[in-house]
Amino acid sequence: MSFQKIRSFVWETAKLVFISLVIILPIRYFLVEPFFVLGASMEPTFQNGDYLVINEISYLTGKPNRGDVVVFQYPHNPKECESIVYQFTHSKNCPYYIKRVIALPGETVILNDRGVLIKNAESPDGFFLKEEYLANKETYGNTTTALGNEEYFVMGDNRGHSSDSRMWGPLARKYMTGKVLLRAFPFEKATLY
Repeated sequence: MSFQKIRSFVWETAKLVFISLVIILPIRYFLVEPFFVLGASMEPTFQNGDYLVINEISYLTGKPNRGDVVVFQYPHNPKECESIVYQFTHSKNCPYYIKRVIALPGETVILNDRGVLIKNAESPDGFFLKEEYLANKETYGNTTTALGNEEYFVMGDNRGHSSDSRMWGPLARKYMTGKVLLRAFPFEKATLY
């Protein structure tokens, strides 16, 4: 093989790698981000080891909705982070949480033995949240929480094994990284959300 052919091959390979990086890196760092689920707090929806893709721009243009599954930074001392979601390319020093949005800013959440009651301007008497995704409907507590502006009440789907707003209070919007877009692995459970 001649030097000219080798040089041409190396040049074409370098161009391909460069163009790929120019396309892939902005998507990875500004649009979507991969995460692994660690732990049982979102079972049965997500299992330990599930590989998720998070939509990072969804909340730049809109607000979280009730029922969204969100990934966020621990809202208090990051050193006390629960190891629920590990950001694929970053340090394990501050894992992320994954929980479901239960209540929205301005609402009041009442947890009791009957379930999760939400009171808001549209339903001043409240309504019980329909949570078909739960294996066990028990709330594990009797509390009332009024949410302020930009505050959300989040809970794990596996209520008995979840550290969430019941323990550490409302989640401020600023801690949210994004919402789950896709479960990519295991392949047989791949789901678009």
